[in-house]
Amino acid sequence: MKRILIADDNKNIISILSDYANKEGYEVFTAFDGEETLDVFDNRKIDLILLDVMMPKLDGFDVCKIIRETSSVPIIMITARGEDYDKIMGLDIGADDYIVKPFSPSEVMARVRAILRRVNDDKNEIIQYDNLKIDLEKYVVEIDGKQVNLTKKEIEILWLLATNKGKVFTRDNLLDSVWGYDYYGDSRTVDSHIKRLRAKLNEFSNDKWQIKTIWGVGYQFEVEKNET
Repeated sequence: MKRILIADDNKNIISILSDYANKEGYEVFTAFDGEETLDVFDNRKIDLILLDVMMPKLDGFDVCKIIRETSSVPIIMITARGEDYDKIMGLDIGADDYIVKPFSPSEVMARVRAILRRVNDDKNEIIQYDNLKIDLEKYVVEIDGKQVNLTKKEIEILWLLATNKGKVFTRDNLLDSVWGYDYYGDSRTVDSHIKRLRAKLNEFSNDKWQIKTIWGVGYQFEVEKNET
């Protein structure tokens, strides 16, 4: 049974989402402020968090940042604010999805199912090219045996490109695959993530693989022909 933590200071919202989650067969834990959210997360094995942004003591952004320091647990942010800036900020700090109030509880559960299904499909996945090793289960990237400090989204971008070497991904392809089909932010967020990812990877010199820009189209992971 998957365990979901629902964090919101609105008791009605928690009650509604808890009812729907219980009907879906999930075990539900609840929290009404940021500090309680972290306490529950630290003391329970949680598989996914529905996280409200505007909560007392610690807001959802701060909670997400703290959790991302130690865990890649899926996080869906929920907020009454629908501005693109807030969505981009939430996704950039490590949220997996973003839902704006008012919402349909059925849609929320559909998002939950989709993310948990994707996480389950991605488990026990490790890929290696020359000195580069990507472990998606642990969300760890190593080059020459040394861990590279990448964000969750940077690892997911690198994984997607590396597991499809030679395939060109447009910005929209990457947005759909990494951020989700219903992400409405600017596609330039892909460029900024790729730029930061390259900068971190380029600290380790290599000539066996690279993230290549296909001008006017998008990006691809290129490997020397003699590499597997």
